[in-house]
Amino acid sequence: MADLLIELFSEEIPARMQKKASDDLKRMITDGLKAAGLKFDGADAYVTPRRLALNVTNLPVSTPDVREERRGPRADAPEKAIEGFLRGAGVARDACEERETPKGTFLFAVIEKKGKQTAEVVADLLADTIKNFPWPKSQRWGSGMLKWVRPLHSILCILDGETIDLEVEGIKSGNTTSGHRFMAPDELTVTDFADYKAKLLEHKVMLDAGERAELIEAKAKELAAAKGLEWVEDRGLLAEVAGLIEWPVPLMGGFDPSFMEVPEEVLILTMKKDQKYFVTRDPNTGKLAPYFITVANIEPSDGGDAVAAGNERVLSARLSDAKFFWDQDLKGKLDHNLDALKEIVFHKDLGSVHDRVERMKKLARYLANFIPGCDADAAERAAELAKADLVSNMVYEFPEVQGAMGRYYALKQGESDAVADAIKDHYSPLGPNDECPTAPVSVAVALAEKLDTLVSFFAIDQKPTGSKDPFALRRAALGVIRLITENELRLSNKSIIEIAYNTYSKFDNNDESPTAWGHGEVLETDDVGRTKVRHAPLTEFIQLNDVQIGLLSFFADRLKVQQREKGIRHDLIDAVFANGDDDLVRVLNRVNALTAFLDTDDGVNLLAGYKRAANILKIEEKKDDRAYDGAIEVDRLESAEEKTLADALRVNGDAAKTALEGEDFEGAMAALAKLRAPIDAFFDAVIVNADDKDIRKNRLNILNAIRGAVNAVADFEKIEG
Repeated sequence: MADLLIELFSEEIPARMQKKASDDLKRMITDGLKAAGLKFDGADAYVTPRRLALNVTNLPVSTPDVREERRGPRADAPEKAIEGFLRGAGVARDACEERETPKGTFLFAVIEKKGKQTAEVVADLLADTIKNFPWPKSQRWGSGMLKWVRPLHSILCILDGETIDLEVEGIKSGNTTSGHRFMAPDELTVTDFADYKAKLLEHKVMLDAGERAELIEAKAKELAAAKGLEWVEDRGLLAEVAGLIEWPVPLMGGFDPSFMEVPEEVLILTMKKDQKYFVTRDPNTGKLAPYFITVANIEPSDGGDAVAAGNERVLSARLSDAKFFWDQDLKGKLDHNLDALKEIVFHKDLGSVHDRVERMKKLARYLANFIPGCDADAAERAAELAKADLVSNMVYEFPEVQGAMGRYYALKQGESDAVADAIKDHYSPLGPNDECPTAPVSVAVALAEKLDTLVSFFAIDQKPTGSKDPFALRRAALGVIRLITENELRLSNKSIIEIAYNTYSKFDNNDESPTAWGHGEVLETDDVGRTKVRHAPLTEFIQLNDVQIGLLSFFADRLKVQQREKGIRHDLIDAVFANGDDDLVRVLNRVNALTAFLDTDDGVNLLAGYKRAANILKIEEKKDDRAYDGAIEVDRLESAEEKTLADALRVNGDAAKTALEGEDFEGAMAALAKLRAPIDAFFDAVIVNADDKDIRKNRLNILNAIRGAVNAVADFEKIEG
């Protein structure tokens, strides 16, 4: 058995590509080994900024011999058929056996292939992997045709201590690599993985990205604690920084405390985005501290003073820019930015951002009526200012802080906390793990923003298709679902879709559907300079009813995806939605009650009884070309089982209906559970298709009553099982 070591050494690999690249190398090599019939104990991939490495353990030294039998045509088949078989199998006629089978005498070719040396397999496999490596972006250099993320310098390939010979675009394989670019750039000769890893460490290269991250974290915490501070954990940044260096040396620097006037979101972004610095926080106040931690890729001879000072100068310049933007923005008010929103196109068929804000204002005011404790005036005001920070200096420079900056500017100009918080929160939730707003005004504005997005794009038929969702409508729908369900808002989705749809002005009042607007056409100007403007239509909207149908189905699909992660069956959601209920809180309450009910024996057996009744009814209605939906005729009930079931349907059906009206879904299920025994007894004792046509009709009406009573809770036809 032998171990395989591969290293592909190049110029710096972007940190964002490293994890996938190491996974791809492992996948491509191991899949190729398996396809060749080579088994192994394990495979571990490693990545640094300058190298991809793979260690595969306990490989056999050759692939196994293969013996394959192929059955050909009959021995007395036409000569051309036999020749074709022999040519395909790669054997001569005298190498074939004639064997008797129950269907006659057939030719059998026995093909034996000797195994290949593993070194030969690996050479071909690695060359093919290098030539076809799936980099998101790659380049060619010099006169060669090889594409790699950055220029590839060397290929290390060792099997059982011996170098495997291969060549790709003039780059020959060997048993050497190089150490740290600056501190130990010497060429190293290695024999196996243990030797490789040890020598890299001696030459200032930590091969394992996880070990580099652990070292950075431990040292950063130590540096922060030395000043009585806390290192602010950032796993994404930690992984990125670990991918930028081969020999991490964390250092602490500081900046002028006067910059602390700038909002902390901007301070963090300035340090993180461009400089890759970790921030620190004062544990006593919870506020950011004027200190940062950077990670050098060398061991400075002076202990890091010069490196820290250089980083401090760079950061000071960037923070000076941020403070300038902050000061400039504070000279005006958010209200002063509103007209500038008219110049920003939201979508060519949906008007400007200013138009969007006007729609959000109407929606937020309307939604406030359904949100306990929500001030409608505050909701409208927050919606009016929600997008105003988009044209601020700070957001122009740092788009990531939109919303957050709006909150700061709103507070500075005297807006209430509720309005300011709503401006910050109106983009939330951004995903399944993002915090969902709960403050009433924030909920109203966030809901208005997402509803406007969804209704607008559905109205111009820009729905997601397959994996394409350029306007993030799936995320917006999930946001609507979370805002409604987590805040238990009692809303009709159909109604709020209609309100959002009607926030668009109509080009022609006689049209049933509005049109998206384009540039304004001045119709007339009065004596004081006021103008009347008609908006020229660009795209006619889809009819309201079609938008509602499409969006309600879209919400149902998103709800199923969301609830699947919580273990809720998609068919139960379909069953409840099929009844036309569009109150998401009520829908989930029904689904939860239905889930609990179907986990009981009564639920399972009632579902079986329902399906039996529904199937018989469906067959007979199709055969007779009529519906059996009449009332049960009591005087035609013959057996005790019929009478008992009819009474149970009347009593428990009414009880279930009453419970449903009071949204007591557990009570409704409990009432339905009492139908289980009478239904079982009915099917055991009664023949539905009786000879007497009136008796048969009445019994089919009983089956319809079963179907109706059960379907009042949910469409059991859609429930699997």
